[in-house]
Amino acid sequence: MLLNWTVMILYNYFSAMFVGPGYVPLGWTPEKSQDCMYLQYCKVCQSYKAPRSHHCRKCNRCVMKMDHHCPWINNCCGYQNHASFTLFLLLAPLGCIHASFIFIMTMYTQLYNRISFGWSSVKIDMSAAKRDPRPIIPFGLSAFAASLFALGLALGTTIAVGMLFIIQMKVILTNKTSIESWIEEKAKDRIQYYQTGETFIFPYDMGSKWKNFRQVFTWSGIPEGDGLDWPVRDGCHQYSLTIEQLKQKADKRVRSVRYRAIEDYSGVCCPVTKGVKTFFTTPCTEEPRIALSKGDLILATRGLKHWMYGEKILISAGDGGIRERGWFPRKCVEKYQYDSETDQPVDGEKKSK
Repeated sequence: MLLNWTVMILYNYFSAMFVGPGYVPLGWTPEKSQDCMYLQYCKVCQSYKAPRSHHCRKCNRCVMKMDHHCPWINNCCGYQNHASFTLFLLLAPLGCIHASFIFIMTMYTQLYNRISFGWSSVKIDMSAAKRDPRPIIPFGLSAFAASLFALGLALGTTIAVGMLFIIQMKVILTNKTSIESWIEEKAKDRIQYYQTGETFIFPYDMGSKWKNFRQVFTWSGIPEGDGLDWPVRDGCHQYSLTIEQLKQKADKRVRSVRYRAIEDYSGVCCPVTKGVKTFFTTPCTEEPRIALSKGDLILATRGLKHWMYGEKILISAGDGGIRERGWFPRKCVEKYQYDSETDQPVDGEKKSK
């Protein structure tokens, strides 16, 4: 049984790693040219982002039905490997539960023969068993320590990976991804904030958990569809989700605040020279940091107490403005006053007025 668990776990693990999530073809455009207005354009891949696809900075490609980038498989979890990745998350805890049962029973049976109970103490003799027959495999102090350590690893893996499996099954049974769940939450916040009276309905939920389950798991192991076109529920548009994403992008640009760098920042994860609080409160995320030079302009979209996240504006003659996104220390910047009509900095006289 342990060999079976190992084979199945490794098979799904390497399938998720080497099969990959599936990428949007470079230079992809929708069949109808008028549909381009509903899609975002990726400058890196030189193509439009297909519905449910997102650009991964680590893979440097637009991933079909991207759920997240997993460092443990060094790849993205998406359209083609979502089933293999989820099966790995299921089989790994089951194998660890089986191993934990073996470890517990082994330690129990071996210690039972070595424990003696007195009036005032409990003694454990690890040198040898007190009763015959002796075990085929010697169980000394080193074996006990190794079994206890392995038991801790097995239980820890069961809890950690099991929680990930539960999270994945929740999004699969609603035919969503982790990113799409986040988009749906932001859609509700946007509608509530502006009181627009809209009702956002997630378009890819088939209304049945079994139908949603079949979108990922099939008997052939090959997911349904081509990863570019997706079935939608009645009353929804093929580009309902991408239209909502464009609205959220526009809303983020409206709510962003422009800052100017007043100190240089090298882009390190934990800067020592920017204060103790900044050092110990660095964001625990894979998102990058951006280096700043005095005078750089940044559009901040969100922030923490000592850190901010935004897009650095690099003025270039060719493109008119290339933005580099990442975190930077809050103490390195100050709010930049400028005229919204002329996009010029406000001078001292204008401020005094």
